Amino acid sequence: MSADSAPTPSTSAAYTSAASTSASLSPAPSTSAAASAGAAEPSGQGIRSGVTRVKTKALTKQAKHIMNILDAEATQQLRQQRSMPAFKPGDVLSMKIEVPENKRRTSIVKGIVIARRNAGISSTFRIRRMLAGVGVEMVFPLYSPNIKEITVIGTRKVRRAKLYYLRDKVARMSAV
Repeated sequence: MSADSAPTPSTSAAYTSAASTSASLSPAPSTSAAASAGAAEPSGQGIRSGVTRVKTKALTKQAKHIMNILDAEATQQLRQQRSMPAFKPGDVLSMKIEVPENKRRTSIVKGIVIARRNAGISSTFRIRRMLAGVGVEMVFPLYSPNIKEITVIGTRKVRRAKLYYLRDKVARMSAV
């Protein structure tokens, strides 16, 4: 929206004074009233001429930078508290997971890592395993408090970062 199309206080005042004094119910002021109101201000900018605008793009970048710093600090703090083995797609993992419904019970999950998403504190990895002949995929947050232990059982040689092609292969290829 440009400064020319925005109503200035003088034009809106002229509109209200013209509307209140006239007996007719015309919705728009006459062109002569608008022209005389514009002639009263030499700069044409009105009150906005002395106001500086803050661009939102710079604030977004600054806020994003602050969030990246906070994210890196939280990730570093969690890495110091808990030891995480280095694993990549193609590795076979065994994890001890605390079941959220029953806090005392831990479940052991074994599967092959088919994808990993590195995004700071919200990093996730996807595990595929076979249950009763059916392939099941699960996505886990890397820094979840429900994951108690991660151990790397074995590694497989892969050439891709995402192993989604294992979905279409026979069951024994994604079996542990």
